[in-house]
Amino acid sequence: MPPMGAPVDTRRGRSRGRGRGRGAGPIRSGGSPRAHSPPAKSRFLVPAAHVRAIGVKRPGHGSAGRITEVFTNHFAIELDHSQGTIHHYDVIAAQQPPSPLSADPGPESDMPIVDSDILPDEPAWNFKIINTLQTQVEPELFARPGVYDGRKNLFTAFELPFESGAREASLLGYTTSSLGEGVPRGHGPVEFRVRLMRVASINPQVLQPFLGGAQSHDNMIPTAITALNGGLDIGGGMVLWRGYFQSVRPAIDRLLINVDISTSVMYSPGPLIDLALAVLHRPGNPNALAPRHDLPDGDRIRLERFLSGIQITTSHGDSGCQMQRPRVVVGLSKMGARDLTLELGNGQQTTVADYFWTVLDRPLRFPDVICVELFNGALIPLELCQVIPGQKVRKRIPPNRKVSILNFPSGPRSRLESIRNSTGVLGHDLSEYVSEFGMRVANEPLKIQARVLNAPKLSYHKSSRQPISKPRDGAWDLTDKRMFSPSTVANWMVIIYEGQGRFNVGAANQMVTDLVERCEAVGMSINPRPALIRWESGQGDICEQLRVASGECQRRSGSLPTLIVVILPEDANDIYSAVKYFGDVLTGVVTQCMKSSRCFHGNSYYYSYYSNISLKLNVKLGGVNAVPELGDFSFLTDPANPTMVMGAAITHPAPGSVGRPSFTSLVGSIDTTTVRYVSTMEVQTPRMEVIEVMDSMCVYVLNQYKDATGEYPRRILFYRSGVSEGRFATVLEIELSLIRIACAKLGIKPAITMITVGKRHHVRFFPRSRNDGDLGGNCPAGTVVDSDVVNPIEFDFYLLSHGSVTGTSRPAHYNVLIDENNFTADGLQSLTYALCYVIARTTRSVSVPTQVLRAAVQGTTTTGNKL
Repeated sequence: MPPMGAPVDTRRGRSRGRGRGRGAGPIRSGGSPRAHSPPAKSRFLVPAAHVRAIGVKRPGHGSAGRITEVFTNHFAIELDHSQGTIHHYDVIAAQQPPSPLSADPGPESDMPIVDSDILPDEPAWNFKIINTLQTQVEPELFARPGVYDGRKNLFTAFELPFESGAREASLLGYTTSSLGEGVPRGHGPVEFRVRLMRVASINPQVLQPFLGGAQSHDNMIPTAITALNGGLDIGGGMVLWRGYFQSVRPAIDRLLINVDISTSVMYSPGPLIDLALAVLHRPGNPNALAPRHDLPDGDRIRLERFLSGIQITTSHGDSGCQMQRPRVVVGLSKMGARDLTLELGNGQQTTVADYFWTVLDRPLRFPDVICVELFNGALIPLELCQVIPGQKVRKRIPPNRKVSILNFPSGPRSRLESIRNSTGVLGHDLSEYVSEFGMRVANEPLKIQARVLNAPKLSYHKSSRQPISKPRDGAWDLTDKRMFSPSTVANWMVIIYEGQGRFNVGAANQMVTDLVERCEAVGMSINPRPALIRWESGQGDICEQLRVASGECQRRSGSLPTLIVVILPEDANDIYSAVKYFGDVLTGVVTQCMKSSRCFHGNSYYYSYYSNISLKLNVKLGGVNAVPELGDFSFLTDPANPTMVMGAAITHPAPGSVGRPSFTSLVGSIDTTTVRYVSTMEVQTPRMEVIEVMDSMCVYVLNQYKDATGEYPRRILFYRSGVSEGRFATVLEIELSLIRIACAKLGIKPAITMITVGKRHHVRFFPRSRNDGDLGGNCPAGTVVDSDVVNPIEFDFYLLSHGSVTGTSRPAHYNVLIDENNFTADGLQSLTYALCYVIARTTRSVSVPTQVLRAAVQGTTTTGNKL
């Protein structure tokens, strides 16, 4: 027998140690014999029986699908355990505990406190202070460099030579400019006090049993891993900056460094007036920022929201000298500098424009333009303000700018090449920190084993010329296919918010013809002429316009419309939100928004556009587009054990939003094909990561399931998105308990499998060659990885379930928290992949199971962000 915790060949029968010490049980639906011999270099592991997991221990590795090899953005680490102990210290700021490091003058010091509004980024500031402490202030204490995380933790490979458990050090007389580049200039001398407190000593050897599956996860494991962790202009006043992300990750029988390309959206540096004009899409026209020249109040408010919190410097005087101290913008004036009055020290009043002209001898070029308001109430004309470079945009990115971000060059081949080149940029082999901790990092990214799962077949109406569709690379089409269950549109109307000069009567009639033809081609029954076609102004009351139009439709046809088609111009998110509010909240009528630019008959893509519209319309009106053939998934089709698939998500308010709640969404299937589902939403405490009312939401969807099928489910497959690894235990403790409470209220006790779905990670996979990838150069849809780079103990896997035309596809990361249905690895992976094909609004598979995607989309739409 192999030693406990050693890699195990999972082909040799059934493994033990599933869940929290229970046996693996019989192989369930979806399992298949392990018929492939893995390459010798691939790493497989079944954790030892005595090892405890946060969720479910890995029951074994999958074998279904076609075996292939892929590159991944991980580099192997060799750790020299003879280097000895790692020492952990807590970094504490004196007399100001809310901030890990801050400037504090102390009770007897004449030196000032550094204002918090001039710090561009707290971790960056903290790094400067700790580096100065180690190299200039206390070089004898730090004979060899320590590793700092930018906030609370400092690690050294040697014990710092101070006798007591803590040591306080001061940086006296340093100016902000003397701390190096990246720190704001122009501030006088200050005192920085840093207190180091000894926390623990860590033996890196504790990692090896954990990585080998022979030791449970405990508090020492993440601490030891932490110790080892050491532009393009897109318009709208924003630029993209690109850099590298790196993180040490535990994997099977070894540690890995995950390296990825990281892109951040920054405010465009330079004159603030240019940035403001870019936001309003009025470059080169300063009067667009002048209320005297009809600056709309809505545009001013939108601009104020975007600019609040941005840091600027100002210039004035004859020489135009720069005042280097950064200031924070808190608002915008309602009037221009010519019309804003202020009171001078002698009690006289003057305008802002006159003040800069007569007092500061700085006449304004654009006196009618609005001013920025600073934290102290000062008003500064926009033309005198400069945006400091390197400021991350923490607001919601406008949808029209997301396209530019997605088009930023990041294809799989170029991304992999950049990651390969990262070894020279990051300099692991030259880093004194890496060598100090006994680490050696490989120069080439790992090549590991993966498998490509078979896609499920999709059934359309039996009268179709091609009733069965076989997806390829996550895509299929509607050619010669009729909807599985087509719907009917008896009475409908069209409301157009695009100007008649750009979308005239002829264009409207052609749009109606094309839409009707496409709907009829897929089997839908639709009245060939809408009861009403009307142009409206997007500046008016949208809901009132739709209400009046609905009444006119009723007068003409004898009934209210069952469908409202709305034609929108570009950048019409406010109109879109109002239309959805009218349809989804006020009236319950089906609404379908269409972009005017996509409706023209001559466009090369109009056919596919109208096909996608027909897909959406059919399901909104109660039809079914297609159903997956689930013969291989008895878990869903077993009549003796009716099963419900649930998906849950939390959507938080946009960055910078104040006083807005978070939204929780729960979606549940109500038939055996999982193509019909219901949903419910609730509001909860802003940015709360746990769904507080999971019990009442579950009661609602469970009752809907019974109404549709006549009985409650006996099995629940629950996908939960947006849970970070550090909150797995919390979700298990709180949300799982609330689900059980909901079931108890209904007198049922279904078997529950709960799985988290993660997309906010940096793991990527790349095909070995162009021939192994899809049309976009990515790994094909169905690529699954459950070895080499996964957790050494937990039941987790990565699944790339969708194709991607642009950019590098991101796999979803699945972690099984509880499994009372005794899934095999193959069974759960194949079923999860099949659930990515029951999406109704497109003919492409999606990146996560449809139920959890719909929960996320529902929350995103509610917060005003169209996905």
